[in-house]
Amino acid sequence: MNEDDAAVSVKKRRVAVILLMTMVLLGVFPLDVLLPSFPALAEHFRTSPADIALSISLFAVGISLSQLLIGPLSDRMGRKGLLLAGMAVSIIGATGCLLATDYSWFLLFRMIQAIGCGCFVLTQALVQDLFAGKERDRLRILMVTASGIFISISPLAGTLMQQALDWPGSFVVFIALAGAVFLKACFFLENQRPTNVMHRGIVQSYRVVYRDVGFTGYWLIAAIAFACHFSFIVISPLIFMDQLQLSPYEFSLTLLLYGLAYIIGGIVARILGGRIAPNTLIIVGLGLIFFSGLVMLMLAKFFGLSTLTVLVPMIICTAGTTIARPVATSKAMEIFPDRAGTSAAAGNTLVFIFGGLISALINLSATDLQTTLALSFLLLSASAIILNALITRRHRALTAG
Repeated sequence: MNEDDAAVSVKKRRVAVILLMTMVLLGVFPLDVLLPSFPALAEHFRTSPADIALSISLFAVGISLSQLLIGPLSDRMGRKGLLLAGMAVSIIGATGCLLATDYSWFLLFRMIQAIGCGCFVLTQALVQDLFAGKERDRLRILMVTASGIFISISPLAGTLMQQALDWPGSFVVFIALAGAVFLKACFFLENQRPTNVMHRGIVQSYRVVYRDVGFTGYWLIAAIAFACHFSFIVISPLIFMDQLQLSPYEFSLTLLLYGLAYIIGGIVARILGGRIAPNTLIIVGLGLIFFSGLVMLMLAKFFGLSTLTVLVPMIICTAGTTIARPVATSKAMEIFPDRAGTSAAAGNTLVFIFGGLISALINLSATDLQTTLALSFLLLSASAIILNALITRRHRALTAG
């Protein structure tokens, strides 16, 4: 490769990284940024905050169902066309939300926006298509780190947008970002797809990937790591605002400190990634989550509930999540490289469902959320460590045989 070709290759990778990071941002933007606008939305549409919360739940359901179709279809039709179509539909939905004067119409357009946002499942497939080896692993670490940071700053960003532009602010910013992604993808991406994909039905495609023990096992490990982080995000308003009586602004600043854990975890993961084996890296990450559970239990017992007794162990836990989750995801995605779209959709759906179920179960223990969270970390991380050991043993047995 001559110098000109090398320069073009570096530029393409840089553009790809920017595109993927923007897609990661858009993946969390429609949910978390809107939270501070609940009262304003309820007042505008003359409904209750509970109805606005319902729109968030339906949005998540819409994304989940949409990505189940988009993943396998992208293996047949290519990523570019479906990504552009999804972005166009999400922009139409967000625009409809801006123009809606009735709650029913708002709910309908939120579902349309959610269906379009299902295209963000293609981030994992695009990473599989455009990158290889350690560069692919490093990018997945960067994506997990960025996702956590975006989630951490979303409440503060939502508060600022609410103050500056009222509730339409988040939709206006979403439309601008989505439009930028649409244009960038239109000119940058090529509509390539794996040439060896067998033309199976969608159900059969999912049956093939889910039957593989390694694939399902590694995605379950990724789901467990995600569930520990997601559970905290879901119950954090109950801990910090309801129980500790922090103001929304103080709560936003607290989550900013929590976001530092993603940066620390990302740095550690990048350093260790080039020095130790992937399975060992998974164990290190899960070990940190287990350790965070122990620390949280001890702090709760000796010092009670406070911002620090929750935040310190959560920083340790999130560092573990940032280390373990990207490696487990890469291990899973490598099993079916020619079905990257199906693999990403199957895995992300598993992650989403698992995170939702675990957070819902933890939320049932409203009297002692801190202890329940700590015990969950211990149980989940131990289960994931055992699962990783079983997958490794099975792989060695198959290799030896």
